[in-house]
Formats: sequence, structure tokens, C-alpha cells
Amino acid sequence: MKSDMLKPVLLLGPLVLFLGLAYLVPFLGVMQWSVTLPEPGLGQYGRAVSDPLIQSVFFRTFRICLIVTVSAVAAAYAIAYVWVRGTPMQRLVTELCILIPFWISVLTRAFGWVALLSNRGLINTWLQSAGIISEPLTMVRNEFGVVLGMMHFLIPFAVFPIASAMRSLDERVFLAARGMGASRLRIFWSIFVPMTMPGILGAGLMVFVFALGFFITPAILGGGRSVMIAELIYLRIFQSPDWGLGAAVSVILMVFVALLLVLMLRFVRPNKMLG
Repeated sequence: MKSDMLKPVLLLGPLVLFLGLAYLVPFLGVMQWSVTLPEPGLGQYGRAVSDPLIQSVFFRTFRICLIVTVSAVAAAYAIAYVWVRGTPMQRLVTELCILIPFWISVLTRAFGWVALLSNRGLINTWLQSAGIISEPLTMVRNEFGVVLGMMHFLIPFAVFPIASAMRSLDERVFLAARGMGASRLRIFWSIFVPMTMPGILGAGLMVFVFALGFFITPAILGGGRSVMIAELIYLRIFQSPDWGLGAAVSVILMVFVALLLVLMLRFVRPNKMLG
């Protein structure tokens, strides 16, 4: 009996040690900076809470992340529906569209969007040559470009928990509803969507948490005009330098993410979020 209990400990021990060294130790160092630099105390947290610039960055970050989460989950739901319930050819094409983005780096994708959306990019050039617009549309160096680039990166991540929830549904429920005279639209909105809600919540949580830490995409597509929290931390630590304030903002962000995870897991079990 003891040997059976010892095996999981021996197998998981190196992983726990690695995670502790790779994540916990650096985070404790950041926490130390937040209360010791430039002088001991909680003054940096007071600055982070009261500074109007930091408040605006937090508000912008949460607004962008919320928009990205809702849009990415809605798009992922449609993609997952085709992937799970479409014809074999539709499933194959959808699967390729989901997997191919994982083979392209985030930096390449961001510059690809710049090439498409800039004033002299492909989209504006085509619209002007077709006579649809007379002046180029401003689609980069603003929140529109940031949201679009983040959605493109995060939609594939949202597809997997939603598709997993869809695959776990009992088809007999839909047959029973159809036998009682319910239309396809009624079955979809009244039965299918509510039964896949754990997958939707899991995808939303995953996308929102990932979006909070985005740095490269907002920096390139935002052009410094849509600064988010991660970019603010980078600027405070590497360019100001104001290590104490940057560390305090980092700790506040980590605590917020932890509280969000605890709150979500309190209402939705992890196995339900993954179907």
C-alpha cells in the first residue's frame, strides 16, 4: 500500500520542484521588490491603486480582455459546432484551420496583421482600388487592431473546451426533444447551449486569463497607443526604471487572476469545463 502511494509522489515530485523553481521563486522575488524598492513599505501598492495612469491602463486592459473573450468564445463556439457536428470534409477543414495557427509564432501573426491592416496594407489598398473608400481606414495603432490580433491568437484555445463539452452530450436528449415536437432552433437554444455552458465558461476563463498577460500583440498592433498591463509592467521595469511599482502592479495582477480562478472553480468543476 505504501509503495502504491509512493509512486505518484516520486513521479510528481520533479514536476512540482520544477514549477516551484520556475514560477514560485521568481514570484516571491517580485513580491520582495514590491515592498522593498525604492524603500521598505507598501507605498508602491498605494501608488498603483491611486495613480490615474495605472488605473486607466487597468480599465483599458479589462475592457479589451472582456471584448476579446466574448468575441473569441462566440467565434470558437461556431467553429467547434462545425468541428463536432459537421460532415467529414467540414470536420477536416475545420481541424486544419484550428491547428495551423499553432504552427505560426505570435510575432509572425502580429506582423501579418500589420501588413493587412496598416494604411498601406492589403485591405486598405484593395478597398481604395475598388473605389469603396477614398481615405485609408485606421485599423492599427488602436484598440481595434489589438482586439483583432488577440482574437486570432486565442480562438483556437477556446475551441477545445467547447468542443470537448459538445462531444460529451447525450444524443438521446435531442432525439427526445425532437420527438416531442421541438424545432431545431428551439433544441439548440433551450437544450444544446445550456448543456455546453460549462465548456463556454471554461473557454471564457481560459481566454480572459491568457488575454490579461498579452504583451507582443498589443505592443505591435497598438503602437504604444493601447498600452495594456503587461506592457506597462515592462515599461516600468526596463525603461523607467521603477522596479518597485512594476513589481506591485505584477502582484496585483497575479492576485486578481488567482481570485478569478478560485471564484470560477467554486461554481464550475474543472471536469465539467473540459467536458
